[in-house]
Amino acid sequence: MRTADLTPDDVVCEVGPGLGSLTLGLLSACAHVTAVEIDPRLAEQLPQTVAERLPRHADRLTVVTADALRVTELPGPPPTALVANLPYNIAVPVLLHLLELLPSLRSALVLVQAEVADRLAARPGTPSYGVPSVKAAWYADVRRAGNVPRPVFWPVPNVDSGLVALTRRPSPPGDRAATFAAVDAAFATRRKGLRAALARWAGSPAAAEVRLRAAGIDPTTRGEQLSVTDFARLAATEPVPDGGR
Repeated sequence: MRTADLTPDDVVCEVGPGLGSLTLGLLSACAHVTAVEIDPRLAEQLPQTVAERLPRHADRLTVVTADALRVTELPGPPPTALVANLPYNIAVPVLLHLLELLPSLRSALVLVQAEVADRLAARPGTPSYGVPSVKAAWYADVRRAGNVPRPVFWPVPNVDSGLVALTRRPSPPGDRAATFAAVDAAFATRRKGLRAALARWAGSPAAAEVRLRAAGIDPTTRGEQLSVTDFARLAATEPVPDGGR
């Protein structure tokens, strides 16, 4: 709650509220909480828990019984912050989906597996830098916001956990889908230089080289060296007719 740095005017989206421990804290700190819970039993219980433990703020809660990966809209006021202990096995897809779905989000603070936190916050040229790093950077500035030790969980997990903070900023010029396609291609064979890694994406190695040079990128560079702005610029280059054959 301290790290989320919420204001009384914030509207929070919480994913996977479970028994509501975090939800109760959020309701005391912001204007409204929209909680997305896939388990119908937990979704049914959460309003009762809030009514019993925090009755004066019960009207601030909206519970949506849905899969966060499949939700297409949220009722109530547009969320300004995402604060959640994300399900570890789908943390990155959920985070990216909500960042795209909810342009009103100004910030996010999520708890994820430590390795995932490293990947999300990684910078170009570092070992952890990859697809999650680039795609998260499309939407926001991303940073590690702390570690969470295993003993605070019950039962105690076999993995370490970390907090990731995101601050929304304008996306780079370009098309998101086209940029993400280039990112996926570049990291599918991350040990290869981009001329080879992007051959299928561009139509041929020669076509990939033409587009890379048009974007001002050395064809021997690997994907892990490019920023999200570099990828957006690359995706915006003109395709080579017939793949440059």
